[in-house]
Amino acid sequence: MTDRIVEIDDVSMLFNLSREKVDNLKEYVIRIMNGKHTTEQFWALRHVSLQIHKGESLGLVGLNGSGKSTLLKMIAGVLKPTKGRIEVRGSVAPLIELGAGFDLELTARENVFLNGAILGYSRTEMRESFDEIIAFSELYDFVDVPVKNFSSGMVARLGFSIATISRPDILIADEILGVGDMRFQKKCESRIKEIVDAGATVILVSHSIDSIKKLCSTAAWLHKGEMMQHGRADTVCQAYVQRMGS
Repeated sequence: MTDRIVEIDDVSMLFNLSREKVDNLKEYVIRIMNGKHTTEQFWALRHVSLQIHKGESLGLVGLNGSGKSTLLKMIAGVLKPTKGRIEVRGSVAPLIELGAGFDLELTARENVFLNGAILGYSRTEMRESFDEIIAFSELYDFVDVPVKNFSSGMVARLGFSIATISRPDILIADEILGVGDMRFQKKCESRIKEIVDAGATVILVSHSIDSIKKLCSTAAWLHKGEMMQHGRADTVCQAYVQRMGS
C-alpha cells in the first residue's frame, strides 16, 4: 500500500484569456457570434509531476505568476488539469481564499455555522467547536456583528480559525501567514505546526522563505509554470534565493 497521498502526473493547465475588454454579456455574445472575440492562450503549468507523501509538509516557492496557486486549486479539486492526472487520497481542508464562503450580511456567529456546513461539518460539530473558533480568532466582541463591518484581516482570522478547527488528512494553505498582526501570524504558524505534528500532510505557499524552511520538510520551486527543483526545503529554498534573489 502506497504512502503517497497526492500524485501529480505530467500535469498542464491552459487558460484562455480574453484579449479585448467587453462591457457586458450582450456585447460578449454578439462578438462571439460574429467571430470577433479573440482569446490568448496561457499555460499556467506545463508538465508538472510531483509526489507528496503522507505526513509530509511541502512548501511551494516561486515568483508571482509561477503557477503555485493554480497547482493548489487543482489539488483542492477547484480546477481540473487540461492535461495529466492528479490523484488525492484523503480529506482536504483548503485555506486558499479565507472567508470566501462567508455571507457578508450575516454575523460572525451565523457565518461560523454557514462556513462549517460548506466545509462539510454538522451543526452539532460546529456548536461544539464554536467557543474555540471564536477564542482563536480573538473576535469575542464581534460575534454578533455583521461580517460586512469587519476589516479584511478580521475576516481572514475568522476564516483561518474555522478551516483549521479540524485535523484534515491534507491542509492546503495559500499565503495565509500574512493574516493579522505579527502576534497572530505566530499563532497561525503554531497551529499549522500542530497539524503537521499530528501527522497531517501540509502543502504551503508563502513568500516568506523563513516560514517555508521553518514549517516544511520539503519544497518545490515553480518558475513560469515549470518545475525547477524539488527536494529538501533548505536546499530548494537556497537555490531559489540564489537564482531569483528573493
